[in-house]
Amino acid sequence: MQPLSDRYGTAMGGDQQSGTRGDQRGGIPVPAVALRPAGPVVSRLGLGLAALGRPAYITGGRPDDLPDRSVAGLRARTFAMLDAAYAAGIRYFDAARSYGLAEEFLGGWLAERAHRDAVAGSKWGYRYTGDWRLDADQHEVKEHSLAMFTAQLAESRALLGDRLALYQVHSVTPESPLWADRELLAALAGLRAGGVIVGLTTSGPHQADTIRRALQLTVDGQPLFAAAQVTWNLLEPSVGPAAAEAASAGWAVLVKEAVANGRLAPGGGPPGRLTALAAARGVTEDAIALAAALSQPWASVVLSGAVTEPQLLANLAALTVSPLPDLDLAEPPGAYWATRSARPWR
Repeated sequence: MQPLSDRYGTAMGGDQQSGTRGDQRGGIPVPAVALRPAGPVVSRLGLGLAALGRPAYITGGRPDDLPDRSVAGLRARTFAMLDAAYAAGIRYFDAARSYGLAEEFLGGWLAERAHRDAVAGSKWGYRYTGDWRLDADQHEVKEHSLAMFTAQLAESRALLGDRLALYQVHSVTPESPLWADRELLAALAGLRAGGVIVGLTTSGPHQADTIRRALQLTVDGQPLFAAAQVTWNLLEPSVGPAAAEAASAGWAVLVKEAVANGRLAPGGGPPGRLTALAAARGVTEDAIALAAALSQPWASVVLSGAVTEPQLLANLAALTVSPLPDLDLAEPPGAYWATRSARPWR
């Protein structure tokens, strides 16, 4: 497949340890955690590239935050954000085949900067179809098949090489054909045998069912999955008990959408109780939301989706937040996911 950067006119241009990371920009140390016994070691706060690798996404404020969403503009912004995150102590970076050019941007940054302690995770199962347009009829297409896995793994490896530590099936649901596809499951087991952590990500109101089914899945008598990336936030915490079961089984559990695609961030219309608590703690609402995710005993890594350096610094303040009261902001899962589905790509 022709690289997206070729199609759209742009060419691509420390040691692991425990404890804290980087120069802790702003004076905030970033704790470290192993994704599995004996490594790889990553930061507990990671940077996700869902909102940086493509021009349209469901987060708010994009025209102001990202005034230049050309390929060159987003490549430059992604490099700047990766540099800022690394300087702050972040060592885990999350991409996906469907995030436009996110893997290509991340792979180029890794090659140029040569930070050997930077760890990449990515996902397969969705294809980017937005054609770098804001008004595309469809921005991504889902397909959990052996052919898709084979093609997308080759693409991810071409861009990320041996930096690809975690490869996840993107957005698995109880209805996914993956569960009964023996050839696909065998191929995933082969990837696992080669040293890559095999995981899955979950979305929708039935995340817990997906996690519990995955916990029971074995190939040749061995558990297939060793990681899950779940949607958990103060508005949608329903996956928590199942995530705890996964962590008890030895899985790494990563949290995405901790600020609910901007709903729990300044300007996103956060609940008044969240705003009041943030003001009392001297931080912004997103820091409280991320701190709540970091406080979950089962959470290994919590992803920031920051697209500007001020947003990243505000997110890092989550690491300074002391124990939180119960804010009781949870919505019924069906209502939460209906609201999320209605968010426009812009």
